This record gives sequence, structure tokens and C-alpha cells, in this order.
Amino acid sequence: MAARGEEEDVMARYRSPLVSRYASAEMAYNFSERKKFGTWRRLWLYLAQAEKSLGLSITDEQIQEMEANLDNIDFKMAAEEEKKLRHDVMAHVHTFAHCCPKAAAIIHLGATSCYVGDNTDLIVLRDGFNLLLPKLARVISRLADFAEKYADMPALGFTHYQPAQLTTVGKRCCLWIQDLCMDLQNLERARDDLRFRGVKGTTGTQASFLQLFEGDHSKVEELDKLVTAKAGFKRAYMVTGQTYSRKVDIGVLAVLASLGASIHKICTDIRLLANLKEIEEPFEKDQIGSSAMPYKRNPMRSERCCSLARHLMTLVMDPLQTAAVQWFERTLDDSANRRVCLAEAFLTADIILSTLQNVSEGLVVYPKVIERRIRQELPFMATENIIMAMVKAGGNRQDCHEKIRVLSQQAAAVVKQEGGDNDFIARVRADPYFSPIHKQLESLLDPSSFTGRATQQVAKFLKEEVRPALIPYQSEMGGKIELAL
Repeated sequence: MAARGEEEDVMARYRSPLVSRYASAEMAYNFSERKKFGTWRRLWLYLAQAEKSLGLSITDEQIQEMEANLDNIDFKMAAEEEKKLRHDVMAHVHTFAHCCPKAAAIIHLGATSCYVGDNTDLIVLRDGFNLLLPKLARVISRLADFAEKYADMPALGFTHYQPAQLTTVGKRCCLWIQDLCMDLQNLERARDDLRFRGVKGTTGTQASFLQLFEGDHSKVEELDKLVTAKAGFKRAYMVTGQTYSRKVDIGVLAVLASLGASIHKICTDIRLLANLKEIEEPFEKDQIGSSAMPYKRNPMRSERCCSLARHLMTLVMDPLQTAAVQWFERTLDDSANRRVCLAEAFLTADIILSTLQNVSEGLVVYPKVIERRIRQELPFMATENIIMAMVKAGGNRQDCHEKIRVLSQQAAAVVKQEGGDNDFIARVRADPYFSPIHKQLESLLDPSSFTGRATQQVAKFLKEEVRPALIPYQSEMGGKIELAL
């Protein structure tokens, strides 16, 4: 009964669907309270260890006590302390000190709240990128396999969503892959560009640490380097206010927003192809497409990606505005906003990558539909080839052009006004004027002769650009992904 009561209590409160419905356990944990406050304690430990190594009066026993209680967090006590103190960092200082009585006097020594707050954010952002990058690489890998398989399958191209020259199924997929490869590079660069805030003090001047080390500037600089290295960063920002520059958040969310734009475009293409019945996303045996229309096979995974990608793309506006209104060394109007937008950006990116991986692993191609659509449009596209063949056979270019103009308009009228098939080639075969090239018509209408270098472009692109970019992630390619919902 108690368990049922707890479940009903949970169901009576709003829960973000990003966590409760969609996101991976790993990304949800990355932005969890346990990860956050556990990291705070590790940062206090790093600070104490570094301060001790540089000569401050901190004992091994104090360090050992802190190490033994890194994950021994009394969340109930911390919540009660925060309610009383109205300060989350000091609430956790007191909670940590409660289980580390010997180390209580040196926890948070010389630091400001942003020492744990901002540095933890940077760790979480870095770890978030490390979770996203293999997922993005897996999507690229799956689509690369698809592109290779269908590299030479002709398909009708579209510009303005109107029939255009032929491409291939694989070449079109490479357009998607190229965008995602750009995103892979952008995410890697954004992660690698992240620096640690480090040990900078209340307004970034390191005054408190200079006092602790009795004016020894070299020790303050060494303290900054030691803590930065312990946190796994190669560099710290040389200057900060109370916080690291909020422009950093702009760079982080900008690359995620760009990823959202790429996935929105890819999934929109898949939705359009599903309407054309050329390519569909996977559809489970017992899946229901519509409660009213049993025959429907809605592209719900691609629709979900588009829906969430729109949310991801808008989130970059938050850090843009936050950075613009940070007064002098900092204001606190950044805090509540950042709690929402940073987590939601990574959670949303995580969800759409997992969903797109599932889609890319089960794309279904319908060659006969693709062939039929080519047959409907190719005759008109072949007119230039027919003219050239007639000229080679001794015909007059202008006379041939006029003949084709008349026949093509007649055929178009059959398609548009009567709903019939494109009979342009039948009209050419029936016209004695074109008898010199009647035997060439089959070769002139071979779809593969209209795809240019598409097949070769796919092979070269995958070999020289895509596969090499995936090498760092080979050990994390894993198996197929199944979606919970």
C-alpha cells in the first residue's frame, strides 16, 4: 500500500517528459542532484588536497575523512538546511561537515559558491558531450551503411519539392550524413574548448587565496593548476568574474541547436519520403498508426525528432540573453534560467539522437515505388538526350525541339487532366519522325545514365571523410537501440 501511495503521489506531480518518458538513464544521471552534489564534494576534496600539498595546515586524517564520505549525502538534511539558510551551497557545506567533523573547518576553505557551482557545471557539460558524441557517431555509422547499400539505386531528385534530375538513394543519404559530420566536429570542438573555472575567488581576483598563502602569487597559480588537473581539465579560464563567462554557455547550446536543425531536416525528409511511399522508418508488428484509421503507418519517430528538435533549437536564446545581461562580475538572474536550459538542451539532444539511431537502423526502402516514380518523370528529363540523338542521326535541332514540345505537352495533359500515366515515350515511338532513334530509346531512358557521379561520390565521401571521422568511436558503436516508447 505504501509503494502504491508513493506511486500515486509521483503521478500527481508534474515530471518533465524529457526524463520520465524519453532520455537515457546516463544523461538523466548526468544532470541529477546526486551527480551535482557528489561533484561538489569531490571539488571540495580537490581543493583541500591541493591546499595541503602547497603547505596549508590540513591533515591526512581530514583528507581521508572527506574521501570516505564523498557519496554519503544526507539529502533530507541538506534540504532542511537550505530551507533554513536559503543558500544551497552553504546547506551542503554544513551537510558535508556533519559527516566529516574533523574536516569541517577546512571544507570550502577560501572558496566562493561558484567554485563548486560553476566548476560542476563545466564538468557536467563536458561529460554531457562525452555521452552525446558516441551516439552521434553511431547514427552516422548506421546511415553510412545505408548510403553504401543504396549508393547506386536511382531515385527522383527534388528541388522546391518539384521533380528534378535523378540522384541515388545513397547520395541523398550522404547529404544527411554530411550535416551530421559537421555536427560531430562542432560537438568535439565545443567539448575540447571547454576550460575549467578553477580557483578564482569571489570576484575572480583570487584575493582570498592570496591571503591564505600570505601573498605568494606562485602558490595561488599552482593551486589553480592543481585543482584544474584533478578535475580532468587541461586548462582553466585565465580571467573570470564570480562566474565563468556566460558566453561559454552560448557556444555549448549553439552547437546543440545546430544538431537539432540537422536532425529536423533529416527527419522531415524521411516524413516526406514516407508520404511518397519510397522510404519508411521502422514500424513494429503490433504498432498502431492511428486510433481511427487502422491502415496508417505514421512516421511517429521522425515526428518526435522534429518536435523535440524544435525545442532544442529555441533553447540557445536563453544563454544569449543571459550573457547579454550579466552586470559587471555577475548577477544571480542567470541561475534559475541555467538550471533549465543547460539540462534540457543535453537531454533533448540525447533523446533525438537515440530516436534517430533507431530510425536509421530500420529504414525500409521500396524500390518498385521509386522505379515507378522515375518512370513517371524520366521521359520529360530525357528530352535533351533524345534531341542530341536525333541530331547525331541527321535531324534538325529546332525541328526536333518543336516536335518534342508538342508531344510532351500532350503527355502532360494526360497526366494532369486525365490522371493517366506519362505516355510521352509511347508518343515518340508512334511518331515516324523519330524512327531513326527508336532502337536507342531504351538506352536513352536507362535511369543509371541520369545519376551522374552520384555512386562515385558516395564511395569517395564515405571512404575519405565519414569512416575516418568515426575511428575514435569504434569501440562504442554497440548494437541496435530499442526505444522504450
